[in-house]
Amino acid sequence: MSEHKKEEEKSLNFIEEIIEADLAAGKYDHIVTRFPPEPNGYLHIGHASSICLNFGLTRKYPGYTNLRFDDTNPVTEETEYVESIKDDIRWLGFTWKNELYASDYFGKLYDFAIVLINKGLAYVDDSTSEQIASLKGTPTEPGVNSPYRDRSREENLDLFMRMKNGEFPDGSRTLRAKVDMAHPNMIMRDPILYRIKHAHHHRTGDEWCIYPMYDFAHGQSDSIEAITHSLCTMEFIPHRELYDWLINKLEIFPSHQYEFARRNLNYTVTSKRKLLQLVNDKHVTGWDDPRMPTITGLRRRGYTPESIVDFCDRIGIAKRENLIDVSLLEFCIREHLNKISHRRMVVFDPLKVIITNYPEGQVEMLKSEDNPEAEKIEYRDLPFSRELYIEADDFMEVAPKKYFRLAPGQMVRLKSAYIIKCDEVIKDESGKITALHCSYIPESKSGEDSSGINVKGTLHWVSIAHAVTAEVRLYDRLFRVEDPSSEEGDFKDYINPDSLKVVETVFAEPSLMKSGFDDRYQFLRKGYFCLDKDSNEEKLIFNRTVTLKDAWAKEQKKN
Repeated sequence: MSEHKKEEEKSLNFIEEIIEADLAAGKYDHIVTRFPPEPNGYLHIGHASSICLNFGLTRKYPGYTNLRFDDTNPVTEETEYVESIKDDIRWLGFTWKNELYASDYFGKLYDFAIVLINKGLAYVDDSTSEQIASLKGTPTEPGVNSPYRDRSREENLDLFMRMKNGEFPDGSRTLRAKVDMAHPNMIMRDPILYRIKHAHHHRTGDEWCIYPMYDFAHGQSDSIEAITHSLCTMEFIPHRELYDWLINKLEIFPSHQYEFARRNLNYTVTSKRKLLQLVNDKHVTGWDDPRMPTITGLRRRGYTPESIVDFCDRIGIAKRENLIDVSLLEFCIREHLNKISHRRMVVFDPLKVIITNYPEGQVEMLKSEDNPEAEKIEYRDLPFSRELYIEADDFMEVAPKKYFRLAPGQMVRLKSAYIIKCDEVIKDESGKITALHCSYIPESKSGEDSSGINVKGTLHWVSIAHAVTAEVRLYDRLFRVEDPSSEEGDFKDYINPDSLKVVETVFAEPSLMKSGFDDRYQFLRKGYFCLDKDSNEEKLIFNRTVTLKDAWAKEQKKN
């Protein structure tokens, strides 16, 4: 065996090993996976990992992936969520073979329930949810049989049909599997298969008033679609026994469930219930708020599909849950944005510079590279004039010894322009600095420098006469603590009050007027930015995707 082949085998994750063994043994000639979201919220970064796994496997091995919406709870489901989920998967770069819904199978699932009743393996229970819970027992004590457990087949068929026909109110009856009330796995103690719910369904309308429980719909839907490898997160391990029991008793295609660990991200929450609370309580502006770990939020913030797929690939899959450092996600987006971002000059806190020896009214168009990392370097025109803005913190009146930015008598280079020297500091009556008078070295033009002067500092700048204004939104982590869900009290108490800072007016070079929503920018020395959807012709708004500082890689070097 070649070294390359050995290395390839070593790098397989445990699910890939199972698939390769199944294909080699002839168990299947192709594989079928599915991504099965519940349409009760927007997808988040944890779902992205599952999407990359399911769709990635059928890119690597012969077969295909279905998109199946597990829409068995009409109360929480909305068509808006269905459309957002499809949009997110497409944006990540994946295509499903079949778009399916558990609700497509309501008729078949009902028929399956009839089969179980006919086999004496399901019964209608009149107990309340509280009574069912009290009779279930504990992990160390067996449960007690329901008083309705020994109803006749005929009575169960009659009652179940009447449940379907809408004769009974919500919560008055359920259909339960007849397994074993002393089973060591609590889930197997006569689990509920159907409940009555007079609720309008986003696809089937008012056709049904009984709905299958997730545990009943899940495995049977997999079987109907002949899913070969049903991939779930670890909390479904105890449910696998019921999954297999139902498939076995119904004598249908033996789809098999495999579990992998969730990957949780620190400084955020990835529970849809908690994310919905953040939206409903107005702690964020919506599901697509750039501080949210939703795919749509990350997208609005400026994350690229390539960076998210890279992140999911780096964290991989395993059998043990762990908390992933958000710095790794930031590392992945920096890596990609560094390659594709256009460089632009934007001044956040302006200090006026007047170049006293530059002719009044003169405008010079200078060339500045769009992206020094690009294979083919392209240039844009940059207007240069007598009056400029630089960042206020790029000047110090009393500078320490190794200060290489602007100070009285000191020289710096203006990016893509000239070397300037600070000659005079202008102040108002209160002593506040209002402007700097500088002189430029005409022979020091970037790319044509014949001055022989070496300077260590380079500053970004904008021409005041040509500057366009914009708003920038500086995003930080949504929570102050690493794992808000494990802290005492309400998780919302740990929201970071500084997760959003707005700079209402910044001054940018005029090329940013042509920004599109798919464009990515590095504002020199400020971070990576993208245009926000709130922008309009009157006002440009940019979101900071991530800062320039690469904290994660720095930590890795220490280890």
